[in-house]
Amino acid sequence: MDLPLTPDLLRRAPKVLLHDHLDGGLRPATVLELASQVGHELPADDEAGVAAWFDQSDRGADLERYLSTFGHTVALLQTEAALTRVLRECAEDLDADGVVHAEVRYAPELSTAGGLDLDAVFDALAAGIAAAPATIEVRLLACIMRQEDRGDEVVAAALRARDRGVPVVGVDLAGPERGFPAARHAAALRTARAGGLHVTLHAGEADGPASVADALHQGAERLGHGVRIVEDLAADGAPGAVARRVLAAGTPLEVCPTSNVHTGVVHDLGEHPVQALRDAGFTVTLSTDNRLMSGVTLSGELAAVSAAFGWHLDDVAQLTRAAAEAAFLPEQERALLLERVQRGFAALVP
Repeated sequence: MDLPLTPDLLRRAPKVLLHDHLDGGLRPATVLELASQVGHELPADDEAGVAAWFDQSDRGADLERYLSTFGHTVALLQTEAALTRVLRECAEDLDADGVVHAEVRYAPELSTAGGLDLDAVFDALAAGIAAAPATIEVRLLACIMRQEDRGDEVVAAALRARDRGVPVVGVDLAGPERGFPAARHAAALRTARAGGLHVTLHAGEADGPASVADALHQGAERLGHGVRIVEDLAADGAPGAVARRVLAAGTPLEVCPTSNVHTGVVHDLGEHPVQALRDAGFTVTLSTDNRLMSGVTLSGELAAVSAAFGWHLDDVAQLTRAAAEAAFLPEQERALLLERVQRGFAALVP
């Protein structure tokens, strides 16, 4: 039965979110309150104004402005209390949207400007997860900033945190993709893999198939965005060398369509390659990237993309199963997540 994809139906559907940046998902009210506490000047002075300033909708592609917004959010994440609060609120907001498993990513090195060390950052994030609703499972992905040289430090701290019981499951590379290849952090990524951490790397967003190849060579098990792999498909759909590697391995793509519009990867949702990628056989998952900047929820993202490409509930269920299968979980926990997803979608059908 093809049920209408109403906001309520999509909210009730169990969802799995693999690509969501902590510093891109603060509540506008929290931005105001934290800024007031530390004396940080914002470009607006009320909740509606803050929300409107951060929201990139209807502004067209403006990558410079998009990235400038993080200067404000990161400035507010320099204390343990702020980090704990923002991660707890992140979990609450995702839970309210029907997300049952979320892998939230953050670069801990960004929170050391005010005196915190990396261990304190991880412990503060863990406290936020501990305070999350019981109905959502949250895991951490530790980002390394591509343009900096703290990869070894971040991985060492992530492994120490994991050994203390902090739910760190993987590492990522964030920051400018072009000019800062994954290979620049090869040693840190090797250490992460050797220590049992998973690897998902931003690639194929601000740069093309060569960046994807670089990420795969550095052990990427998933690709953050990855959408520009479509450039390695011929006019008849035949995959080039890099696309064949991604297809052969079934490497999941963490696709964030609205964010791609706002950062200029595509002009609008209607021309996004997400359907072309599915048609070509890539493993596609859908994510939010930065909920504050893009003004999205995962339910809203699913609604918008479904409307653009004529998707039905079965499509949403397929994307969700793909995300659950790609989650960085032990086999038994992944099986339980898949069962939860299956039961949840079955309950939606009268």
